[in-house]
Amino acid sequence: MRAPASTRIYATSVHHARKEPVAHRFRTRSQQWLVDVDDLPQLGRLAPLARFESRDHLGDPGRTLRQNVDTFLASRGVDLEGGRVMMLAVPRVLGTVFNPISVFWCHDREGRLVCTVVEVHNTYGDRHAYLVHADERGRAEVDKALYVSPFNDVSGSYSLLVPEPDDQLRVQVVLRRPGHAPFVAGMTGRALPVRTSTVLRLALTQPLEPLAVSARIRIHGIWLWLRRLPVQPRPSHHQEAVQ
Repeated sequence: MRAPASTRIYATSVHHARKEPVAHRFRTRSQQWLVDVDDLPQLGRLAPLARFESRDHLGDPGRTLRQNVDTFLASRGVDLEGGRVMMLAVPRVLGTVFNPISVFWCHDREGRLVCTVVEVHNTYGDRHAYLVHADERGRAEVDKALYVSPFNDVSGSYSLLVPEPDDQLRVQVVLRRPGHAPFVAGMTGRALPVRTSTVLRLALTQPLEPLAVSARIRIHGIWLWLRRLPVQPRPSHHQEAVQ
């Protein structure tokens, strides 16, 4: 196993909290990796336990992660001039993957943070990337554009907290809609040693975790539906080069 010094593996706790019209909250565990898109970890025989592929993220699955990030940023007038891009994501495990959220911290050649890309995925196979210019504490606001929960339409805005992680990780998304209580989703984590034993332990204690996360979201959705929470119509969402 070869992993650049910038690579981190986080043991994470993911939480969701809804206050109305039905109060509901849940918490689950997961794993997240922080990787340099230009220098991905090479796991050798362990590669099936943690892979990072372009098809799982924004852009053209036939191009590299770096090329797709640069293309996305260029379409919005941003040029990193070769600066580092760090991606936080759940890896593909034994051929399965589900990333409720992926975050790309984009730097210039001098190492300064230029912007952040927050990519949201739903359980229907849709995804949307938001370009974020956060303040020094990692806080930003963006208008919601993707249908994520069947119980929320696409109105409102997100209050984001996406500071660059170190040994500790914290990401939070708060959906705010006029006349409604906030819906809060967040993730916290601590860095684990980046070594073979960590990858093997996660594979044993969290087998097929990407599928498990997706299944848990659906199970909680069914529970809310049984509580008669109204389902909102799902609009079509245009996505380029998504397979």
